[in-house]
Amino acid sequence: MARLTVAIPTYNRRDLMDVVLPPVLAQEIDAALDVVVVDDGSTDGTAACVRERWPSVRVVEQENRGISAAMNRCLEEGVGSDYVALLNNDVEVAPGWAAAIVAALDADAHAGSATGKMLDYGVRDVLDGAGDEMRWSSGCWRRGHGERDRGQYDRQEYVLSACGGAAVYRRAAIDDVGGFDSDFVAYYEDVDWGLRAQLLGWRCVYVPSAVCFHMGSASTTSSERANDFAMLLRRNGFFLILKDFPLRAIVRHLPAIVRHHVGWFIDSVRSGLGMWHLRAFASALRTAPAMVRKRRAIQRARRVDVAYLDTVVTRGRS
Repeated sequence: MARLTVAIPTYNRRDLMDVVLPPVLAQEIDAALDVVVVDDGSTDGTAACVRERWPSVRVVEQENRGISAAMNRCLEEGVGSDYVALLNNDVEVAPGWAAAIVAALDADAHAGSATGKMLDYGVRDVLDGAGDEMRWSSGCWRRGHGERDRGQYDRQEYVLSACGGAAVYRRAAIDDVGGFDSDFVAYYEDVDWGLRAQLLGWRCVYVPSAVCFHMGSASTTSSERANDFAMLLRRNGFFLILKDFPLRAIVRHLPAIVRHHVGWFIDSVRSGLGMWHLRAFASALRTAPAMVRKRRAIQRARRVDVAYLDTVVTRGRS
Protein backbone atom coordinates (compact mmCIF):
# COMPACT_ATOMS: atom_id res chain seq x y z
CA MET A 1 0.00 0.00 0.00
CA ALA A 2 1.25 3.47 -0.90
CA ARG A 3 1.89 5.98 1.85
CA LEU A 4 0.94 9.66 1.68
CA THR A 5 2.18 12.29 4.10
CA VAL A 6 0.15 15.49 4.19
CA ALA A 7 2.32 18.24 5.69
CA ILE A 8 0.98 21.66 6.66
CA PRO A 9 3.37 24.52 7.45
CA THR A 10 1.89 27.21 9.68
CA TYR A 11 2.84 30.34 11.55
CA ASN A 12 0.65 32.11 14.12
CA ARG A 13 -2.71 31.15 12.63
CA ARG A 14 -4.22 28.79 15.17
CA ASP A 15 -7.68 29.72 13.90
CA LEU A 16 -6.92 28.26 10.46
CA MET A 17 -6.39 24.77 11.84
CA ASP A 18 -10.19 24.43 11.89
CA VAL A 19 -10.15 25.09 8.13
CA VAL A 20 -7.34 22.81 7.02
CA LEU A 21 -7.28 19.80 9.35
CA PRO A 22 -10.82 18.32 9.50
CA PRO A 23 -11.17 17.89 5.69
CA VAL A 24 -7.71 16.31 5.49
CA LEU A 25 -8.45 13.85 8.25
CA ALA A 26 -11.75 12.97 6.55
CA GLN A 27 -10.10 12.00 3.23
CA GLU A 28 -10.94 8.49 2.05
CA ILE A 29 -7.95 7.05 0.27
CA ASP A 30 -6.54 3.62 -0.50
CA ALA A 31 -3.20 4.52 1.07
CA ALA A 32 -1.69 4.97 4.49
CA LEU A 33 -2.26 8.59 5.51
CA ASP A 34 0.09 10.50 7.79
CA VAL A 35 -0.75 14.11 8.72
CA VAL A 36 1.82 16.48 10.20
CA VAL A 37 1.71 20.17 11.14
CA VAL A 38 5.03 22.00 10.96
CA ASP A 39 4.78 24.94 13.36
CA ASP A 40 7.29 27.53 12.18
CA GLY A 41 7.85 29.32 15.47
CA SER A 42 4.25 30.28 16.30
CA THR A 43 3.62 32.17 19.53
CA ASP A 44 -0.18 31.84 19.56
CA GLY A 45 -0.42 28.32 20.95
CA THR A 46 -0.94 26.58 17.62
CA ALA A 47 1.10 23.50 18.52
CA ALA A 48 -0.68 22.93 21.84
CA CYS A 49 -4.07 23.44 20.20
CA VAL A 50 -3.39 20.85 17.50
CA ARG A 51 -2.08 18.30 19.99
CA GLU A 52 -5.16 18.71 22.17
CA ARG A 53 -7.85 18.76 19.48
CA TRP A 54 -6.38 16.42 16.85
CA PRO A 55 -4.18 13.89 18.69
CA SER A 56 -3.66 11.77 15.55
CA VAL A 57 -1.79 14.66 13.89
CA ARG A 58 1.95 14.84 14.38
CA VAL A 59 3.22 18.27 15.41
CA VAL A 60 6.75 19.43 14.66
CA GLU A 61 7.96 22.70 16.14
CA GLN A 62 10.92 24.70 14.85
CA GLU A 63 12.31 28.23 14.90
CA ASN A 64 10.92 30.58 12.27
CA ARG A 65 13.24 30.47 9.27
CA GLY A 66 10.92 31.49 6.46
CA ILE A 67 8.33 29.78 4.32
CA SER A 68 10.76 27.90 2.06
CA ALA A 69 12.57 26.44 5.08
CA ALA A 70 9.27 25.36 6.62
CA MET A 71 8.29 23.69 3.34
CA ASN A 72 11.59 21.81 3.34
CA ARG A 73 10.90 20.59 6.85
CA CYS A 74 7.57 19.32 5.54
CA LEU A 75 9.39 17.34 2.84
CA GLU A 76 11.75 15.92 5.46
CA GLU A 77 8.83 14.79 7.60
CA GLY A 78 7.59 12.81 4.60
CA VAL A 79 10.69 10.61 4.38
CA GLY A 80 9.47 7.04 4.04
CA SER A 81 6.29 8.02 2.22
CA ASP A 82 5.74 7.46 -1.49
CA TYR A 83 4.15 10.91 -1.83
CA VAL A 84 4.34 14.12 0.19
CA ALA A 85 1.50 16.65 0.00
CA LEU A 86 2.07 20.26 0.99
CA LEU A 87 -0.98 22.25 2.04
CA ASN A 88 -1.13 25.88 3.05
CA ASN A 89 -2.86 26.40 6.37
CA ASP A 90 -5.61 28.35 4.56
CA VAL A 91 -6.65 25.55 2.20
CA GLU A 92 -9.73 23.35 2.52
CA VAL A 93 -9.55 20.16 0.48
CA ALA A 94 -12.74 18.69 -0.98
CA PRO A 95 -13.67 15.02 -0.52
CA GLY A 96 -11.65 12.86 -2.89
CA TRP A 97 -8.80 15.38 -3.28
CA ALA A 98 -6.06 13.05 -2.05
CA ALA A 99 -7.38 9.96 -3.83
CA ALA A 100 -7.56 11.75 -7.19
CA ILE A 101 -4.02 13.10 -7.04
CA VAL A 102 -2.46 9.88 -5.78
CA ALA A 103 -4.25 7.94 -8.54
CA ALA A 104 -2.87 10.33 -11.17
CA LEU A 105 0.67 9.96 -9.85
CA ASP A 106 0.34 6.18 -9.59
CA ALA A 107 -0.66 6.11 -13.26
CA ASP A 108 2.17 8.33 -14.55
CA ALA A 109 5.72 7.40 -13.60
CA HIS A 110 7.06 10.50 -15.38
CA ALA A 111 5.09 12.87 -13.14
CA GLY A 112 7.19 14.12 -10.26
CA SER A 113 4.44 16.32 -8.87
CA ALA A 114 0.72 16.97 -9.19
CA THR A 115 -1.66 19.82 -8.52
CA GLY A 116 -5.43 20.08 -8.48
CA LYS A 117 -8.09 22.68 -9.20
CA MET A 118 -7.89 25.47 -6.62
CA LEU A 119 -11.04 27.52 -6.17
CA ASP A 120 -11.60 30.69 -4.18
CA TYR A 121 -12.57 29.88 -0.60
CA GLY A 122 -15.11 32.69 -0.43
CA VAL A 123 -16.50 32.61 -3.99
CA ARG A 124 -16.44 28.96 -4.89
CA ASP A 125 -17.11 29.21 -8.59
CA VAL A 126 -14.03 31.39 -9.13
CA LEU A 127 -10.67 29.84 -9.87
CA ASP A 128 -7.69 30.53 -7.65
CA GLY A 129 -5.45 28.49 -9.93
CA ALA A 130 -5.17 25.42 -12.16
CA GLY A 131 -1.43 24.90 -12.01
CA ASP A 132 1.44 27.36 -12.40
CA GLU A 133 2.63 28.76 -15.71
CA MET A 134 5.64 30.81 -16.79
CA ARG A 135 6.83 32.62 -19.89
CA TRP A 136 10.46 32.90 -20.92
CA SER A 137 10.31 36.54 -19.77
CA SER A 138 10.19 34.99 -16.24
CA GLY A 139 6.63 36.17 -15.73
CA CYS A 140 4.80 33.60 -13.59
CA TRP A 141 1.14 33.21 -12.66
CA ARG A 142 -1.50 30.75 -11.56
CA ARG A 143 -3.37 29.48 -14.61
CA GLY A 144 -6.96 30.70 -14.68
CA HIS A 145 -6.60 32.85 -11.56
CA GLY A 146 -9.69 35.01 -11.10
CA GLU A 147 -11.71 33.37 -13.89
CA ARG A 148 -15.17 31.91 -13.38
CA ASP A 149 -14.96 28.13 -13.38
CA ARG A 150 -16.91 27.17 -16.50
CA GLY A 151 -15.14 23.85 -17.01
CA GLN A 152 -12.39 25.41 -19.14
CA TYR A 153 -9.74 23.65 -17.01
CA ASP A 154 -11.46 20.29 -16.63
CA ARG A 155 -8.95 18.33 -18.72
CA GLN A 156 -6.14 16.45 -17.00
CA GLU A 157 -2.89 17.65 -18.57
CA TYR A 158 0.68 18.65 -17.90
CA VAL A 159 1.55 22.10 -16.56
CA LEU A 160 4.85 23.75 -15.70
CA SER A 161 4.62 23.36 -11.93
CA ALA A 162 2.36 22.89 -8.95
CA CYS A 163 1.31 25.73 -6.69
CA GLY A 164 2.97 24.94 -3.35
CA GLY A 165 -0.25 25.89 -1.59
CA ALA A 166 -1.73 22.49 -2.46
CA ALA A 167 0.68 20.15 -4.21
CA VAL A 168 1.74 16.53 -4.04
CA TYR A 169 5.33 15.47 -4.74
CA ARG A 170 6.68 12.03 -5.59
CA ARG A 171 9.37 10.94 -3.12
CA ALA A 172 11.67 9.82 -5.92
CA ALA A 173 11.41 13.26 -7.53
CA ILE A 174 12.15 15.00 -4.24
CA ASP A 175 15.26 12.86 -3.84
CA ASP A 176 16.33 13.67 -7.42
CA VAL A 177 15.53 17.39 -7.54
CA GLY A 178 16.25 18.27 -3.92
CA GLY A 179 14.25 20.54 -1.68
CA PHE A 180 13.01 24.08 -2.03
CA ASP A 181 15.60 26.84 -2.22
CA SER A 182 15.50 28.51 1.21
CA ASP A 183 17.19 31.61 -0.26
CA PHE A 184 13.85 32.41 -1.91
CA VAL A 185 12.28 32.73 1.59
CA ALA A 186 8.80 33.09 0.03
CA TYR A 187 7.25 33.35 -3.45
CA TYR A 188 8.28 31.43 -6.57
CA GLU A 189 10.01 28.76 -4.51
CA ASP A 190 7.43 26.32 -5.89
CA VAL A 191 7.97 27.49 -9.48
CA ASP A 192 11.73 27.18 -8.97
CA TRP A 193 11.29 23.59 -7.77
CA GLY A 194 8.95 22.79 -10.64
CA LEU A 195 11.33 24.26 -13.22
CA ARG A 196 14.30 22.38 -11.76
CA ALA A 197 12.20 19.21 -11.92
CA GLN A 198 11.37 19.89 -15.58
CA LEU A 199 15.09 20.32 -16.30
CA LEU A 200 15.57 16.78 -14.99
CA GLY A 201 12.65 15.40 -16.98
CA TRP A 202 10.04 15.25 -14.21
CA ARG A 203 6.63 16.44 -15.35
CA CYS A 204 3.84 18.05 -13.34
CA VAL A 205 0.30 16.77 -13.89
CA TYR A 206 -2.80 18.89 -13.34
CA VAL A 207 -5.69 16.85 -11.92
CA PRO A 208 -8.99 18.79 -12.19
CA SER A 209 -10.95 16.27 -10.10
CA ALA A 210 -8.71 17.08 -7.11
CA VAL A 211 -10.51 20.18 -5.84
CA CYS A 212 -9.56 22.48 -2.98
CA PHE A 213 -10.52 25.94 -1.77
CA HIS A 214 -7.88 28.60 -1.02
CA MET A 215 -8.32 31.72 1.10
CA GLY A 216 -5.29 33.31 -0.53
CA SER A 217 -2.23 34.64 1.32
CA ALA A 218 -3.97 34.51 4.69
CA SER A 219 -0.60 34.20 6.41
CA THR A 220 1.53 36.60 4.38
CA THR A 221 -0.40 39.79 3.75
CA SER A 222 -0.40 41.51 7.13
CA SER A 223 0.35 45.20 6.69
CA GLU A 224 3.68 45.07 8.46
CA ARG A 225 4.98 42.33 6.14
CA ALA A 226 3.39 43.35 2.83
CA ASN A 227 6.36 45.42 1.61
CA ASP A 228 8.84 42.68 2.53
CA PHE A 229 6.87 40.16 0.52
CA ALA A 230 6.54 42.58 -2.40
CA MET A 231 10.33 42.83 -2.43
CA LEU A 232 10.74 39.04 -2.32
CA LEU A 233 8.32 38.55 -5.19
CA ARG A 234 10.32 40.89 -7.44
CA ARG A 235 13.74 39.63 -6.36
CA ASN A 236 12.83 35.98 -6.84
CA GLY A 237 11.85 36.67 -10.43
CA PHE A 238 15.53 37.45 -11.05
CA PHE A 239 16.54 34.28 -9.19
CA LEU A 240 14.55 32.09 -11.59
CA ILE A 241 16.54 33.47 -14.52
CA LEU A 242 19.91 33.31 -12.77
CA LYS A 243 19.46 29.72 -11.63
CA ASP A 244 17.19 27.85 -13.97
CA PHE A 245 17.12 29.35 -17.46
CA PRO A 246 19.49 27.64 -19.91
CA LEU A 247 21.89 30.13 -21.50
CA ARG A 248 20.41 29.53 -24.93
CA ALA A 249 16.96 30.49 -23.62
CA ILE A 250 18.30 33.65 -21.93
CA VAL A 251 19.99 34.80 -25.14
CA ARG A 252 16.97 34.03 -27.32
CA HIS A 253 14.47 35.69 -24.99
CA LEU A 254 16.56 38.55 -23.61
CA PRO A 255 14.34 41.28 -25.17
CA ALA A 256 11.26 39.75 -23.52
CA ILE A 257 13.09 39.46 -20.19
CA VAL A 258 14.12 43.12 -20.32
CA ARG A 259 10.61 44.28 -21.33
CA HIS A 260 9.03 42.29 -18.53
CA HIS A 261 11.29 43.57 -15.76
CA VAL A 262 11.32 47.18 -16.95
CA GLY A 263 7.55 47.11 -17.18
CA TRP A 264 7.28 45.57 -13.72
CA PHE A 265 9.51 48.31 -12.28
CA ILE A 266 7.36 51.01 -13.89
CA ASP A 267 4.25 49.40 -12.39
CA SER A 268 6.00 49.29 -9.00
CA VAL A 269 6.79 53.00 -9.16
CA ARG A 270 3.20 53.82 -10.06
CA SER A 271 1.89 51.76 -7.15
CA GLY A 272 4.31 53.23 -4.59
CA LEU A 273 6.60 50.19 -4.48
CA GLY A 274 9.49 51.63 -6.49
CA MET A 275 11.87 51.68 -3.52
CA TRP A 276 11.04 48.08 -2.69
CA HIS A 277 11.66 47.07 -6.28
CA LEU A 278 15.09 48.72 -6.14
CA ARG A 279 15.79 46.84 -2.94
CA ALA A 280 14.79 43.65 -4.72
CA PHE A 281 17.26 44.39 -7.50
CA ALA A 282 20.03 45.19 -4.98
CA SER A 283 19.34 41.97 -3.10
CA ALA A 284 19.45 39.99 -6.33
CA LEU A 285 22.84 41.51 -7.17
CA ARG A 286 24.23 40.69 -3.73
CA THR A 287 23.03 37.12 -3.99
CA ALA A 288 23.95 36.64 -7.65
CA PRO A 289 27.29 34.85 -7.00
CA ALA A 290 25.53 32.21 -4.88
CA MET A 291 22.80 31.82 -7.50
CA VAL A 292 25.38 31.41 -10.27
CA ARG A 293 27.07 28.65 -8.26
CA LYS A 294 23.74 26.88 -7.94
CA ARG A 295 23.16 27.47 -11.64
CA ARG A 296 26.32 25.61 -12.60
CA ALA A 297 25.17 22.47 -10.77
CA ILE A 298 21.61 22.73 -12.09
CA GLN A 299 22.61 23.19 -15.72
CA ARG A 300 25.25 20.45 -15.57
CA ALA A 301 22.60 18.01 -14.37
CA ARG A 302 20.01 19.07 -16.98
CA ARG A 303 18.58 16.11 -18.91
CA VAL A 304 16.29 17.92 -21.38
CA ASP A 305 16.95 20.39 -24.15
CA VAL A 306 15.46 23.83 -24.72
CA ALA A 307 13.14 22.41 -27.38
CA TYR A 308 11.48 20.29 -24.69
CA LEU A 309 11.27 23.25 -22.31
CA ASP A 310 9.53 25.23 -25.04
CA THR A 311 6.67 22.73 -24.78
CA VAL A 312 6.09 23.44 -21.07
CA VAL A 313 6.86 27.18 -20.98
CA THR A 314 3.80 29.16 -22.07
CA ARG A 315 3.97 30.78 -25.49
CA GLY A 316 2.74 34.28 -26.19
CA ARG A 317 3.57 37.81 -25.23
CA SER A 318 5.81 38.61 -22.27
